[in-house]
Amino acid sequence: MPFGTPEGGIAEYVNNVSKFLARKHNVTVYGTNPNQSFPRMEYVDGVRVERFKHYYLGGAYGFSIELPLRLRKSKFDIVHGHGYHSFPLHFCTLAKCNRFIASTHFHGHGHTVFRNSLLRLLKPFGKRTLLKADKIVAVSDYEKSILEKAFKLDSSKIIVISNGLNLNEFSNLKRNRRDFKSMLYVGTLYSYKGPQYLIEVLPKLDDDVILEIVGKGPLRQSLETRAKELKVRDRVKFYQDLPRDELLQKYADADLFVLLSRYEAYSIVVAEALVAGKHCILTRTSALTEWIDEENCFGINFPVDIDEFARLAKKVFDLGPNKNKGKKWIGKKILEWKDVADRLESVYLG
Repeated sequence: MPFGTPEGGIAEYVNNVSKFLARKHNVTVYGTNPNQSFPRMEYVDGVRVERFKHYYLGGAYGFSIELPLRLRKSKFDIVHGHGYHSFPLHFCTLAKCNRFIASTHFHGHGHTVFRNSLLRLLKPFGKRTLLKADKIVAVSDYEKSILEKAFKLDSSKIIVISNGLNLNEFSNLKRNRRDFKSMLYVGTLYSYKGPQYLIEVLPKLDDDVILEIVGKGPLRQSLETRAKELKVRDRVKFYQDLPRDELLQKYADADLFVLLSRYEAYSIVVAEALVAGKHCILTRTSALTEWIDEENCFGINFPVDIDEFARLAKKVFDLGPNKNKGKKWIGKKILEWKDVADRLESVYLG
């Protein structure tokens, strides 16, 4: 089960699914080790993990010389590759196996001009990989639709299995009393994910509204600079690399969760916010539209109009806690990781 990124959503997906599959099957994960900061080989939760030297082109399409050589010598019953935007998925075609499954985690766009150029350049190569796959797993109807359109794939070849959560993590969360209202963002600090809009709207919201940003990325410095220019720097709190329990507490304490992203294939952070009992404001784009119901998740058009955003935020703050706690989506768009593993197992067995 090779996968292509050392951290982030794909790694979380593979880590959680692998440990459940390992209860009944022999599972090996081939991963990446760009900075040689992890052991070359180890066992984690019953999963054999092998890591290979890896290099990145502009932060995308990671390349390894060791990995394809290892795959050429490998033989598995099932090979499940992850991450269209990184070479390891495409290297999976080198391995001898009875069945090849691809999870693309694809939203159709690169995050920079360079990445978009690579996306277009490597499209024929990527289509070849997807045509070789016995089945393709998409995490949303949106991802399935853009795969069909971009690569002219047969709809029957693509199966939708949503991402998962460990729901028991949220069962005992208690909200702390605080003397301010919290607007929460969780995610990498890229402009396409929209954290800059949260800085821009702060001067238009009440003085007791604090913006809490959990994540790191290239936009951090410009966000701080803009907050100073707007004289709201003291109302913005940045956090990164939070332990899991502290991140969950941020969800619990927030009054409003916001993700104004241009592209998302699913968005685990939205699922987490909903299960933690938060109302959300999301852009009417990509897979985020599948969450918007104007009751739990409220939609706003993209590009974002700051005045419209301010009016909507004030309205949602006034609603108070969301007592639904994701019940509407649990078992549908929000699965337990064990359920994700069970559904994948049925795909593996054909």
